[in-house]
Amino acid sequence: MKQLKQKFNNSPNYILRDDGYLANIALLYYQEGLNQSEIATRLGLSRTTILNYLKEGRDRGIVDIRVNGDTLNSSTIARDLVQKYNLEGVYVAYVGKKSKSDFSLRHTARVAALALHDIINPGDLLGVAWGETIKLIGEQLPNREIPSTEVCQVIGSMESDRLLSAEDCAIQIANKIGAQCHTLHAPAILSSSSLAKALRSEPTIKKQLKRLENLNAILTSVGDLTESTHVLSSGLIKRKHLDQIIESGGVGFLCGYFIKTNGDTLHYPLQDCTISITPDEIRKTPKRIMVASGEKKLHAVKAALMGGHATHVVLDENLILELLKT
Repeated sequence: MKQLKQKFNNSPNYILRDDGYLANIALLYYQEGLNQSEIATRLGLSRTTILNYLKEGRDRGIVDIRVNGDTLNSSTIARDLVQKYNLEGVYVAYVGKKSKSDFSLRHTARVAALALHDIINPGDLLGVAWGETIKLIGEQLPNREIPSTEVCQVIGSMESDRLLSAEDCAIQIANKIGAQCHTLHAPAILSSSSLAKALRSEPTIKKQLKRLENLNAILTSVGDLTESTHVLSSGLIKRKHLDQIIESGGVGFLCGYFIKTNGDTLHYPLQDCTISITPDEIRKTPKRIMVASGEKKLHAVKAALMGGHATHVVLDENLILELLKT
């Protein structure tokens, strides 16, 4: 499952600590499953010190986080993508060039589940979006508490025969990390803009939406607008409306909003009927974790990156290679 390795690093950017000491801390965390506080107690250190040691171990190359032998966050293509889009972290799901889409998606979700524990800190207020990718991440998450964390549903409920509801996605992730969960008691899409406006003004909904302005982190996935898009299969819009959106420059779907090639929001009447976090609120969130798999999502992912909707990404290697070509 997870493998750790030690390797020498002559980088002058670090105050050299004993590699074996950092590796031992990493082993306690990643292989023995102790949390940061437990390691701190065992070694007589503060939790913040343990957090810094784990980060230093990753940065110096002493620690590689791997899934089935595959490095998550230390490959050349990861570094190249960080530089190209000014990202804080890239986690690579190695799936092979001929892998089927279902395998690629599940493996990417598995990597994302590990990455989430690498990025989210105790006390974070984490927003959780909706969709097949988010559902699979919740399924793959280990039962490991992140203390004092809270989870917020960031988009209202949507009906789907294939997927968990938005609130179920948020609850599932909250349960796995031992977090309090704040659901959003509203449909994602209302029948009219006037009804959506009225609902946003209701005290309960208004309070829930206000909470989304204070997120420390958000977990999202971006939807493509190809023939197999969930925007169609979930019944969110009709085929003729999707064609209009594409003709107007739409390439992706993020938390209830359509986005253009440059990442800007494409105004469409549907968004006036939406109960969701706004694109501006997403961009203001300090840690923006986006997970996606499959080359069909190339244009949608690129648009989201261009628009500043992600600081950390978890992507399959083939998608990353395509992003580096464009």
